[in-house]
Amino acid sequence: MRIAILSDIHGNIAALDAVLADIAGRGVDAIVNLGDILSGPLFPCETADRLMALDLPTIRGNHERQLLTQHPGRMGASDRYTDAVLHPHHRAWIASLPESLWLAEDVLMVHGAPGEDLCYWLETLDPPGLRPAKAEEVEARAGAVVAPLILCGHTHIPRIHHRPGGGMIVNPGSVGLPAYADDRPFPHKVETGSPHARYAIAERTADGWRAEPIAIDYDWEAAARTAETHGRPDWAIALRTGRV
Repeated sequence: MRIAILSDIHGNIAALDAVLADIAGRGVDAIVNLGDILSGPLFPCETADRLMALDLPTIRGNHERQLLTQHPGRMGASDRYTDAVLHPHHRAWIASLPESLWLAEDVLMVHGAPGEDLCYWLETLDPPGLRPAKAEEVEARAGAVVAPLILCGHTHIPRIHHRPGGGMIVNPGSVGLPAYADDRPFPHKVETGSPHARYAIAERTADGWRAEPIAIDYDWEAAARTAETHGRPDWAIALRTGRV
């Protein structure tokens, strides 16, 4: 079984289409989507329409939860933009998405970490900044959840983690946003350092699961200009450079 893993598309339909085109030549059995699908100043409605037509195994991320539950006055700028343009059928679609999903008996899909969509699972945020999480930190955030393959997103940073007791956790990185800044729990940056669209492929073999991160070229300059047109120069910098 070969699985193409998408996460954190953030309404970047050009990046999504480039990734889907690359996947088409790789002989996968399934494509999955780990959430944070629409939020941002790009093309949330068009992205929703594309994905609704594909009907991929999909879970919601923290931004889907926020779009469904927060008052616009309490939303961040990316959610506010998306909230203002979504149609009722788009809202109905994201409301139908589960928080987690077993794709197969040995493959679990979550957004952040099991039971927590805002958790940086494979990274740890210290006052100096973000660093790869230690094995004991990863296990503490896993709780009692065990699976041969767990797929997660949220941090936008590609990472493959092998658990001490067996099993693998794969974060494919972000399809649509290679860097961002956040102020919770304190100001920090998350940067991949390049503007590429990212996803991963995991394959079940006779020796267990293995995974490959993939970075794809697309027209990030056009995406950056759209972000500028929609009043988000911060996104434009991130889309062009993978930095903030």
